[in-house]
This record gives sequence, structure tokens and C-alpha cells, in this order.
Amino acid sequence: MKLPLRLLAWLLAAAVTFATLGPATLRPRSDLGQDGEHALAFMLVGLAFGLAYSQRRWFVSLVAIFAIGLLELMQLWAPGRHARLEDFVVDALAACAGFAISAVIERAVARRRGPVQDPSAP
Repeated sequence: MKLPLRLLAWLLAAAVTFATLGPATLRPRSDLGQDGEHALAFMLVGLAFGLAYSQRRWFVSLVAIFAIGLLELMQLWAPGRHARLEDFVVDALAACAGFAISAVIERAVARRRGPVQDPSAP
């Protein structure tokens, strides 16, 4: 189950990277506004990576925040784009919310399954 989640997470990261650094005319638009679009995109990325790499969620979330900052800075060299602190804050907070939601989902699934039995116990 982890392989499809990891593939999805990396595909979402690639799509967000393209939307962030690619031509502005090819960026998807919605009624959510720029901040809403950023929040939704990065929340989904955080959720996907949080579920895909649940054993290393804290480390992956720190890497994600660093990568989000790097993406924002790379916009300085992307024609028609601009780096903004507000975008970084929205993106990083949304990704962290996605990671938190993944932890809640994982706990709920584990609670539903019940306690894990130790196969070596008598």
C-alpha cells in the first residue's frame, strides 16, 4: 500500500513544482483565490507524504518545509513569478496541516483495527 501512496505523493509534488515554477498561464485556477489554491495544493502534498512516509513523518515534514522555501526562492529566477514570504507561510502551514491530518487518519485506522497482537506471546 505504501508504494502507490509514495508515487501519488511524488506526482503531487511534481505537479505543485510545475505550477509554482512553470508559466503562469498554465497554472490551474479556481474560485479559491491564490492563497486558497496554495493551501489546498500544499495540504494535499503534506497529506500524501505524511501517509506515504508515516514512519519518518517528522523528518519528511522538515524536508517539505525546506523544499517549500527553496521553491519560493526559485521563483526569483522564473519569468513572470515572484517570491513572497506570505506564500511561503501559507504553503508551509498548509503542508504541516496535511501532515497533521495524516497522523490523525493513521491513528484512527489503528484504533479501528484494535490492539496489535504479539505473535511471539504465549
